[in-house]
Amino acid sequence: MLSSTDTLALIKRAQQGDEEAKQILIEENSPLVKSVIKRFKGKGIEYDDLYQLGCVGFLKAIKNFNTDFNVKFSTYVVPMVIGEIKRFMRDDGEIKVSRAIKSLNLKISKFIENFLKEHMRKPTTKEIAKEFNIDESEVIFTMDSAKMPISMFATYDDDSNKGQYLIDRFMQTGDNEEVLDSISLKEALSSLDERDKKIVLLRFFRDKTQSEIANVLNISQVQVSRLECKIIEKMREKLKV
Repeated sequence: MLSSTDTLALIKRAQQGDEEAKQILIEENSPLVKSVIKRFKGKGIEYDDLYQLGCVGFLKAIKNFNTDFNVKFSTYVVPMVIGEIKRFMRDDGEIKVSRAIKSLNLKISKFIENFLKEHMRKPTTKEIAKEFNIDESEVIFTMDSAKMPISMFATYDDDSNKGQYLIDRFMQTGDNEEVLDSISLKEALSSLDERDKKIVLLRFFRDKTQSEIANVLNISQVQVSRLECKIIEKMREKLKV
């Protein structure tokens, strides 16, 4: 196992384009990637494909990891790997958009159209959320549903599974991997305020850059970077990672 110092040194080299450093990081962290993808076995994706997706998420983690903050790299890697697999499952048509989400999306679209005609500008996410009495994060997910399948944060639209998150169908209980269990979606979200929740959703589950998130929140990219690291630490402390 690489020490934290060696890991950070390799990450810095990899971020500068050192392919050998990337390969070493992948090989040394292969057990972690495999422990993550194990949760998705039996979901219609071949193991080799799962591993490749995991490696793609891992490489994204290397690229985006901020070495200036005291955050454990493995903690940052796990949601990135899971997010990559879930994006593939959404895009591959495993999860369909529910009728309720489609209906709400149409209503939001109509509201935006009317608002634009009346005010000569598009409404903000906050204004849309107020109009429909929903969270801003739900507005983002609903509008995104017009472009891609439904978020894993939505409840499962099935009489036998009412109130259950879609993610619950994939993150099965019973194993004892501490890191994986610690990022249980419902627990993680419940520990965050609205702004932090939005950062997590946009960053890890919508694959937005820090600059894109900064534009949404009307803050600087540096602030997003700092908040991201604080959120990760907060989740680790809350869930005892």
